[in-house]
Amino acid sequence: MWVSSRVAVMVMVLVMVKNGNTASVVTPKTKGSTTKEESGGFVWRHHNNDEVEGVLRDVSERCKDVTRLYALSEPSVRNVPLWVLELSDNPGQHELLEPDFKYVANMHGNEVLGRELLLGLADYLCEGWLAGNQDIHTLLQSTRIHLLPSLNPDGWQLSTDTGGRDYLAGRANNNSVDLNRDFPDLDRVLYSNEARHTHYNNNHLMYQLKRLDHQPQPETLAVMKWIMNTPFVLSANFHGGDLVANYPFDASRSGKPREYAHSPDDDTFRHLAEVYADNHPRMSDAKRPPCTLGDHSFGPDGGVTNGAAWYSVRGGMQDFNYLSSNALEVTLEVGCDKYPPASTLKGEWADNKDALMEYMWQVHTGVKGVVRDSITGQSIPNTLLHTKNITRINDTHVRDDHINHDVTSVHDGDYFRLLTPGEYEVTATSDGYLPLTHTVTVTNPQHTEATRRDFDLTPIPPTTIFEKRRQGKQAAAAAAEEAAEVAERQEGLDYHYPSLDISPPAALDEVPLEEALLGRLRGGYGRFRY
Repeated sequence: MWVSSRVAVMVMVLVMVKNGNTASVVTPKTKGSTTKEESGGFVWRHHNNDEVEGVLRDVSERCKDVTRLYALSEPSVRNVPLWVLELSDNPGQHELLEPDFKYVANMHGNEVLGRELLLGLADYLCEGWLAGNQDIHTLLQSTRIHLLPSLNPDGWQLSTDTGGRDYLAGRANNNSVDLNRDFPDLDRVLYSNEARHTHYNNNHLMYQLKRLDHQPQPETLAVMKWIMNTPFVLSANFHGGDLVANYPFDASRSGKPREYAHSPDDDTFRHLAEVYADNHPRMSDAKRPPCTLGDHSFGPDGGVTNGAAWYSVRGGMQDFNYLSSNALEVTLEVGCDKYPPASTLKGEWADNKDALMEYMWQVHTGVKGVVRDSITGQSIPNTLLHTKNITRINDTHVRDDHINHDVTSVHDGDYFRLLTPGEYEVTATSDGYLPLTHTVTVTNPQHTEATRRDFDLTPIPPTTIFEKRRQGKQAAAAAAEEAAEVAERQEGLDYHYPSLDISPPAALDEVPLEEALLGRLRGGYGRFRY
């Protein structure tokens, strides 16, 4: 009975994905939810799951012109909707050259501070908009912000019901699964590519998976579809138990429990983590004691750490964002106490407010632009943008560092590439067009939009029939050689690396559940890649 019901659910979700639906429409107000705290103002306290919805609805009602409330495609195991509040001057759609940003909290149900911080942030942005705060107006007019206060409402309920003091109770979801170990392990895919020296396979790696090694939890699946259907540029997720900003990679290359795992965007990731830590009064304090006597204090390290250097994690959401999409994400541990007393929440907001705001502004760093056909002027989505750092070091030397992680242009041909200040060469390549390289200087002045650099690509001239035949033979020979090499090297791996012409299964009930899921994801992949 369970299997047939699950297949029926999978079929319904398949229809949703085929129709492009990744979120549900707002439903009527839930009984028991609050409006403006029923007292005329936001109150710093612990809000239950109904009250989370109520606070978000109240903000959406007060700021109708700049908000949209929606739920992700799947609810929690216990059927609690995963509510998201979008804030933008034109909510509901991606606008040209306007980057998408997200904050996610309460992934571990017993780590609750981020949940309250995002509710407070939603109220703060709404009130600032209504009051005419110029900085907030500029931010919402140039950014599409998504706030998910609780990814694990079931875990929150268990943690709260058991007193909110247990270090583990409520951490996992209602199926006892740690959601931050439940995402596809794309680090393994990347590291295998590196070992095989196939460095061009460096982005949108979900496309390379032939099968998943497990069925993701509904909360995980909802976020996977959200990430792959929305062109997020920057993200952060909130945890508790320490005070540090953690950046990719979370998984070590060698399998060691602790090992610094550089990503191609290591400079940018470290900068992003430092922005949050430097704008928090205690996170980067070199004199701050550790959360637990005898543990390491990250204060002397500037309040930041590489994830795998702290401890290695596979199947985490942070690395999945980076390797499955264009989004860069860091993990914010915002307090030693996972479930702090309600009396401390207002003070925690004061400590985190500037960091929350300044981190959102980082979505406007680096370079952005539009990729178009030079003849027709039509936008070109799914263009690869490759970046090389050529910043001058001194009078005689310049950097020559390829950042081996490409981003792609999105719906209307616009792209966003987060970068630290310096000089870069950005090369745009798309099938059927000649590649084009521009040099761009990135300065990142505070609270301004990213440097703009457009690409007008020239179509490749038509070739003769003889040239097409020659190219076809060369391509076939290269494909056969690559297939033989892959077959030789992939033996024993959990993941397989197929050619790009794989079709999804013919029928959901004829294959294992995880393969049905992946086929469903791949079936909409042309859309997932923006």
